[in-house]
Amino acid sequence: MKYKSIHIVPIGTEGIHVINTGDWRIQRPVIDQEKCIKCGICFLHCPVNSIVKTNGKFTIKYDYCKGCGICAHECPKRAINLLAEEEK
Repeated sequence: MKYKSIHIVPIGTEGIHVINTGDWRIQRPVIDQEKCIKCGICFLHCPVNSIVKTNGKFTIKYDYCKGCGICAHECPKRAINLLAEEEK
């Protein structure tokens, strides 16, 4: 069987679906910018690339962050706290 693309992606009646996996989160990581030493370890360990460096500081993009807590666990200064996600 031949495919039009080399990648298999979820396709529905309206085209490719974008799945906002951040909606699954039950806890939200929050970076304390005062404690952060900008080492980038959180960025390197994030499995979904939700941590970005902008204007010299790291921030979290919550669209795809699943709240796994790996960033908080790996932070050497404990500058990332996991807070309970508020119901939507």
